[in-house]
This record gives sequence, structure tokens and C-alpha cells, in this order.
Amino acid sequence: MEAAHSAFYHIYTYNQSSDLVDKILEQLDFHPLSITLLATVAQHNQWDTNRLAKEWERQRTGILHVQLNKSLATTIELSLASPMFQELGPNAHGLLEVVAFFPQGVDENNLDWFFPTIPDRTNIFDKFCILSLTYRSNGFITMLAPLRDYLCPKNPMSAPLLCMTKERYFSRLSVDVNPEGPGFEEAQWIASEDVNVEHLLDVFTTIEANSGDVWDACIHFMEHISWHKQRHVILGPKIEGLSDNHPSKPKCLFHLSRLFDSVGNHAENKRLLICALELWRDQGNRFQVAETLKILAQANRMLNFYAEGVQQAKEAQEIYEQLKDIVGQAQCLTILAYLLNDDNQLNAAEEAASCAINLSDQSNKFLVCECYRVLGHVYCSKGEREKAINHYEAALGIASSSNWHYQLFWIHFALARLFHGQGRFDDADTHIKCAKSHTINDKYLLGCVMDQQARFWYNQQSLKEAKSEALCAVGVYEKLGATKNLENCRKLLQQIEEAMNDGKLLEIMVFC
Repeated sequence: MEAAHSAFYHIYTYNQSSDLVDKILEQLDFHPLSITLLATVAQHNQWDTNRLAKEWERQRTGILHVQLNKSLATTIELSLASPMFQELGPNAHGLLEVVAFFPQGVDENNLDWFFPTIPDRTNIFDKFCILSLTYRSNGFITMLAPLRDYLCPKNPMSAPLLCMTKERYFSRLSVDVNPEGPGFEEAQWIASEDVNVEHLLDVFTTIEANSGDVWDACIHFMEHISWHKQRHVILGPKIEGLSDNHPSKPKCLFHLSRLFDSVGNHAENKRLLICALELWRDQGNRFQVAETLKILAQANRMLNFYAEGVQQAKEAQEIYEQLKDIVGQAQCLTILAYLLNDDNQLNAAEEAASCAINLSDQSNKFLVCECYRVLGHVYCSKGEREKAINHYEAALGIASSSNWHYQLFWIHFALARLFHGQGRFDDADTHIKCAKSHTINDKYLLGCVMDQQARFWYNQQSLKEAKSEALCAVGVYEKLGATKNLENCRKLLQQIEEAMNDGKLLEIMVFC
């Protein structure tokens, strides 16, 4: 920024330094030629910084034209007209359009996968870098923002290689995300390319709003993100803006709600589920009604609306019985067990979890693991801690054999809390560290670890450490919008600060 300032204000003297200019310089990726051209245009036209910012928003790189042979466009076109570029063949310009379209550029390891029909593709991209049209960054071939803005296709549908890349991404997204499936680990590719895919969907859900394929890809993307990189997406307003009779709307709403659940925003999760449920009921889709009721029961559990959640879990279970869906019934019983346990109906919770195990008949290991975990909670609530440990360890054995990070996190987390309650601090510390190792880029789970570590330190009167962890957890929860967790953690932080102030007051009194 310092170098960019120096270059810009050496030419532009009409106004003082401004944050508006700084933002434009950042968007130009501090590209020297672009900064020089921008300053020259602003100075010649005697624009103040507000006018400059407005013209930038209106024209983008089109503003960077001073006079004949002195513009960014001229410089780029000279590169494209060079003999080295011309020798690259008819696909070179289309490949540049693809790189320009994606915010991250193109993954260098995916060139063969993206462009299988283009011979010598690796050499072409190498020459792009030699011509300074692209550069390599963290495994991606990308380009500076001004070049990207100029070379990006104005009509993506008319760019054949971009459309080919879109179809390759859509095909890759269509693989089921199932923690028990063989491709689950491989689906983690989304964590490094999520920005590209999100931008692709943002553009094509506008261009092809009536295409079922585009919205199916949108659903698959949210599924991948929910498991492998929990965060908010920019697609929400478009999904909610679909007409109620759009065939993809209820499913999109359902998966959007799962994203909010994954970052701990249970109120928004519930709101979206209710919208989806109404649409499924209107369509008469009983299976999807049951699926939505099942997840809605979980949302109400997280919001402490236990009676409402129990009612929804039971309604879902009845539908699954009528549909003769045994797995669905077992899942509903497991959710019911969680709700009843949290509502302190411990015997009923134990019965529901046991029935779920019997229904699953050990064939669905993921569900059995979940049942053992809820039984651990039930016995912990009953004060039967050895039984609780036995069930947690049974769940741990199943989850470890398949390396299910999500299950492993919550099992270790539960054991850490249990051992801490017994005063077995070393064991508690071991399990909270194990839980942390299974967060796998999940910021919400990492926030839970920090929150719990703060409580451990607080109970051991290590207040400075407790405050540090609590502040970190609050920061994570604020960014994710995890309102319930945020409220509880702020209360803990207040208690820690009050304890620290009481301690300081005691020190002053003793000193006096």
C-alpha cells in the first residue's frame, strides 16, 4: 500500500489521501501500470476522490484509458498479439477467459481434468506466465485483478471452455457426501476451491435461473460445504427469492438451513426449515416432510424447545413407519432420545436410544455410534458415570475404525467434560486435545473447544488462560452468528472478568 500510495499521489495532486482510493488500489492488486493510468485519468479530469470512486464503480478497468496507446487495454492487446501468444493456438484466448472468470484462477493440478481435449495445455499455461498474463499462487494459476476484469467473458454462455469447466465442476459436485461412503475424504477438495465454485454458481443461477441442473449443483455445493468447510454462502437471497412453485426451492432451502446449523445459527436453521416444510406439505411429498420434521426437531433441541421438538420427531417417526422406512424410524428415535435427555426425561431417553439400536440391527454403524453417544449422555445425566464411559468408548471404537471426524470430535468432547466433572483434569485435557485434532477446518467446532477450555481453566482458577480462550471463542461465534453459543460464552467471560476483578480487589486490601 505504501508503494501504491507513492505512485498514485506522485501524479494525482487534486485531493488528499482517501480510504476510497485505498480500496481501488487494493482491487487493482497494486498493479503499477493500472495505478499510473488511474492517477493520470483522475488528475487530467480533475476528479475529487468521491467522483473517482463513482467512475470506478461504473466503468471498472474501462476507466484506465488516457489517450492512444496509453491504456491497460492496449497493453493487454499487445501481449495477445505477440508472436509467442499467437503460436499457442486457437484455445489460448478461451483458456485465459477461464482463468479470468474464477476468483482463485485454475488449480494447476486440475489442468488435465478440466481441459482433457486441449493438447499441450501445460505448456500453454507456462507461456501465459512468461507473458505476464498469469502468475502462480498457492497451487493456482491466476491473474491480477485489472487483467481479470478486462479478460473475463462478458457473456459466460458464449465462452465454450468456461462452459466445459462449469460442467466439470458440476460433475465433481454430484458425488454423494456420505461419511460412510468411500469418497467422503476425497470430497474435501471443496475446501480449497469453494470460492471458485460459489462464484460459478452465483453467476449461473442468475443466467440459468430455470435450469434444474444449476440448482442441483447449488444443493450439492451446500452439502459439500456443510461437511468440509462450514461457512455462510452468498447464494441465500437467490434461493429465498425463487418462486414458491419452483421445483428446486424446498430442497435448496433445506440444504441452506443445514449450512446455518453447521455454523451454530440454530434460529436461522429453524426458520428456513419451516419454510421448506410448508412447501413440501403443499407438494404432498411425505418423505421430504418427514426428513424436514426430523431435522427441525434437532433445531428445536438446540434452541431448548424440547416439547416442540419431541412432537416433530414423533410425527416424523409415524410417517416413516407408514413408509416402512426403518432407518428413518431409527434416526427419529435417536433424535427423540437426545431431546428427552436434555429435557431430563432420562428413562424415556434410554428407552428411545435402545429401540433405535434394535431397529438399526448393527447394520448402520454410523447410527449405532450415534445411539451409543446419546446413551453416554443419558447415563452421565443419571450419575452412572462408568456406564457413560463404557458407551462413549463403544462409540469411540466404531468411529475410530472409520475415522469419522465429526463423531470423534463429539465423543472426545463429551469424555473431556465428564472427566473434568470427576476432577480428572489430565484425562479431560487429553480428550479436549483429541477433540481439537478432529475439528478439520470446522470453525464452529474449534470455537466449542476454546469455549470448553475456558471453562476448564476457570474452574481451576487459572483466570488469565480462561479469559484468553473465552475471548477467542467469542470471536469465532460472532463471525459465525452462533447466537446461543455466543450468549453463553459471553456470560462465562463476564464471570471470569468479575473473578479477576475480585482477585485484584483482594490483593489491594491485603496490601493495605
